[in-house]
Amino acid sequence: MRIDVERELCVGAGQCVLSAPKAFAQDGENGLVVVLEGIAEEDDDALEEAVLICPAQALRIEDD
Repeated sequence: MRIDVERELCVGAGQCVLSAPKAFAQDGENGLVVVLEGIAEEDDDALEEAVLICPAQALRIEDD
């Protein structure tokens, strides 16, 4: 599983960080989404929720 992010769509709402804090952070400079390294498989449900609730639809899950 891989997370695809379109940062140009991101509005910095932070919903991804709230639903999957082990996978996402926000850039301290502009608030845009940052994907963290080492996402574990047990976080799959949180990742799916983050993708679904992203207000800008800037996140996608891709199968490797």
